[in-house]
Amino acid sequence: MYRLLLGAALLVFLYFDLLAALYGLIALLLFEAAANLRLSTLVNRLRGLDDGDPQEGSLGIAFKARTHFEAERAWRILVACMLLLSLVAFAKQLWFFPWFMGFALMGAGISGVCPAYLALKWAGLK
Repeated sequence: MYRLLLGAALLVFLYFDLLAALYGLIALLLFEAAANLRLSTLVNRLRGLDDGDPQEGSLGIAFKARTHFEAERAWRILVACMLLLSLVAFAKQLWFFPWFMGFALMGAGISGVCPAYLALKWAGLK
């Protein structure tokens, strides 16, 4: 559900050209990755729900973790850096990339499978 909402928010911010909101979204992703405080986990704890399955989105594949760094944290850093790169450094050349990421995140939220997350798990992140 988090990826679906993140992708929808990204697309809305891009459509209405809300750069301050886009930078806020990037800052939120970087804060969550740096502090390892996930907004979705905090909301679930307040609601009295469990954190969910740690293997969710892995297609039932048993990946071997070679490092203690979590794939979810690396995914948030990856998304934030790719958005920063395409919005700030190469805005004219990569104008389509944030749109692609928004639709990809929505697709990952609907299907429950994120190829970037699977690649990070395959690379050995926990």
